[in-house]
Amino acid sequence: MERRTIGAGALAVGAVGLGCMPMSWAYSSSRQRGDESLRAVHRALDLGSTLLDTADMYGPFTNELLLGRVLKQRRDDAFVSTKVGLLVGDQHIVANGRPGYVKRACDASLRRLQTDVIDLYQLHRADPEVPVEETWGAMGELVRAGKVRALGLCAVGARGGRRSGARLHDATLRQLKRVQQVFPVSAVQAELSVWSPEALDALLPWCEARGIGFLAAMPLGNGFLTGTLTPGEGFEPDDLRARHPRFTAEMMAANQPIVAGLRRVARRHGEEVTPAQVALAWVLSQSRHVVPVPGTKHYRWATENADAVDVHLTPEDLTALSRLPPAKGSWD
Repeated sequence: MERRTIGAGALAVGAVGLGCMPMSWAYSSSRQRGDESLRAVHRALDLGSTLLDTADMYGPFTNELLLGRVLKQRRDDAFVSTKVGLLVGDQHIVANGRPGYVKRACDASLRRLQTDVIDLYQLHRADPEVPVEETWGAMGELVRAGKVRALGLCAVGARGGRRSGARLHDATLRQLKRVQQVFPVSAVQAELSVWSPEALDALLPWCEARGIGFLAAMPLGNGFLTGTLTPGEGFEPDDLRARHPRFTAEMMAANQPIVAGLRRVARRHGEEVTPAQVALAWVLSQSRHVVPVPGTKHYRWATENADAVDVHLTPEDLTALSRLPPAKGSWD
């Protein structure tokens, strides 16, 4: 697989990564199967999707434990990315950015992952009670201690900018400018897809100008862009899409023209090419700094996602995709 680099340290990873969250968090727990998830991870590594993206909160903790079973056998094949900064409680999630906690959390992640170093340690969310510089400084100390190779920041998760008039990623850019003064940022993770292109406005250009890697979260639109979801079919109560404003039956039906456009482009590239692969190829085409991280727990989809690197979009394809209607949701 094509390789791309993350940050000034030139950390090399496969051009398409593997998001591991669905294996144990946020998507239909009744469909989670440990053996199938392990097969998916091994398949991704076999195909060159070396970046495995997880977090201590996924499960919580069980996602890292699952990956540890693979890493115990194949550490040299993988680029391990995990996150810190969020604690899961009973029906709520809170941020914790206290330096002491960050260091203890790192040690715990290392034990669960069965490794002696984390390749990319990401701050999941800044703690509003702790200056982000203090949290980031503690993370920088972990790099100096040899427990972490590089640091990343996850974008502030909010659609509030749509209501206030601010650009979606203004808060993230402010955080980045602050932490960059403390220790170098190697990667930023934020949503980027055909139906959520907002990062192209300012966040991705900011990263490109500084040689910072960009991990594209949700490049398949939480599964919608695969074309495999049926409007009105519904989701299990613990599935994040059950409360997502773009996954009501009405909005899924309204956004079908986006999937239809992906299908039209896919047909130009052969019967075996899927809408999901076109969606990933679009993300890959945005910048050499971008690594899409589609999430899956299935061997089949891990294979399909990795093979998206072989779909090369033409200028005509990109023009057609740029003309797709904007996604609709309850916030619009």
